[in-house]
Amino acid sequence: MNAMDSSRERTVRDLYAAYLGDRKEIVGAMLTEDFTFSSPRDDHIDRAAYFDRCWPKEPLFRDIVIEFLAVGGDEAVVRYRAEKLDGGSFHNMESFHFRGEKIASVEVYFGRNL
Repeated sequence: MNAMDSSRERTVRDLYAAYLGDRKEIVGAMLTEDFTFSSPRDDHIDRAAYFDRCWPKEPLFRDIVIEFLAVGGDEAVVRYRAEKLDGGSFHNMESFHFRGEKIASVEVYFGRNL
């Protein structure tokens, strides 16, 4: 793995850790100004909508376990298991696109409940 891929892998891991720790200010610095987020519920929403819709007001997750992470060029793909505080859990996959050192977009693909 080259240095750029290693740096991007660390950025992805840090994003999930910041999400669990409710550290929006850390994530804001990881995103490009024109960042977009897409999921089955969101179609290329901007940074402001991402933080409003995707960052819960109250903690929802006990843990997010990265089960697969691959970085190549300007892209990264992650499969993770999210464990909710209410005892439920699910799998999702996310596709990241980088511009330089920052995340330019994320696309989420919902998996199944476990």
